[in-house]
Amino acid sequence: MVDALEAGIRAELAPVYIPNVDYFSKGVYAREITIPAGTVITGKIHKYANLNIMSQGDLSVLMEDGTVHRVQAPFTIVSPPGTRRAAYAHTETVWTTIHGTDKTDVDAIEAEFIAQTPGDYTLFLETAKDLLCHGQQ
Repeated sequence: MVDALEAGIRAELAPVYIPNVDYFSKGVYAREITIPAGTVITGKIHKYANLNIMSQGDLSVLMEDGTVHRVQAPFTIVSPPGTRRAAYAHTETVWTTIHGTDKTDVDAIEAEFIAQTPGDYTLFLETAKDLLCHGQQ
């Protein structure tokens, strides 16, 4: 559903550049974005559960089950693995995604935690299942 929405957005609307701010502490990487009011945004596919904190703003969020929930800051949620959401910002919104890692190379972190396509996520799950079945970690 999010893929179809994103394709429609790309076809009809001008892209909005949303820079991120990266924060690092022992075992933690936080990626913060500020979403302008009136913006529709789509997220990435996360391989693992992650913590999300909305510290400012008001969003309508397309959830995994196809429903739309309106949430306002302060709002914190743990997203399950495989989650990919879309949202509309009613007001300027600050959203932070937190991953547990000691890495500080953002490209390496993204390679570890983000699936680029639904197919990549399926492959990740199959590989993880195969490794676990064979006692590797």
